[in-house]
Amino acid sequence: MAAVIGVAAVAVAVFLATGGGSGPSGPRALTSDEVNRLAMTRFRNYEAHGRAVTITVPGTAGGLIVTGSVDYRRKLGYGVVHGTGRDTSSDGLIEWTATSVAVHPMANAPAHPPASPPRSGWYGRPLQSSGSALDSSLAIALGLGSDRPDNAQLMPQNGAAWWGRDQVDGHWVDVMTGPSSRDRSGTANRVRYWVGSDGTMYRVRVSVGSVSRPVVIDFDTQKYVPVKPVPGVTPTR
Repeated sequence: MAAVIGVAAVAVAVFLATGGGSGPSGPRALTSDEVNRLAMTRFRNYEAHGRAVTITVPGTAGGLIVTGSVDYRRKLGYGVVHGTGRDTSSDGLIEWTATSVAVHPMANAPAHPPASPPRSGWYGRPLQSSGSALDSSLAIALGLGSDRPDNAQLMPQNGAAWWGRDQVDGHWVDVMTGPSSRDRSGTANRVRYWVGSDGTMYRVRVSVGSVSRPVVIDFDTQKYVPVKPVPGVTPTR
């Protein structure tokens, strides 16, 4: 049960700003309710089968934004990529698993990916476990679902903490850092989760590699569209 698949070798840096939070700020120890919600948050994604996501990937030569969906049952992601502050050479459709990436370049990429991916024009490659902010971000997004809750008893002793309250798309959430453990990405203070009152995950921030700004993964940014595999991309069941 890997919280972030394929990124164990990725160097992560601490990102300490909660970004627009309100109310008292931490860190402080989690309450029992907060521990239980943090332990449930990846399982909530799995329960939902899939979530709509927007993944903002920073870069020294301009960033990338991936808009699409992640199927947490089959470990399969699909979306459209747009460059920000750079040319359009990286624009197009993308589909990925824990081990592979398929891209479909498009000169005029749509705002949202088509529900049925094109059957041709795809180029496949292995997903890089290090050295690529995009691939690290894709792996992180894919790993934010689990078929069972995390161990709530281990979280407090492994460094999970509460940092404040915030509002994401009209939802009041608690901002919490994830614990240090083998099945999580990085150590305490390095991954932040924006978690609702029922354990729903609304945002995740984590810094990867040498990129100075954090990767941001926002959920429910558009309607979830079930992910359909493209030729050559095999989902993991």
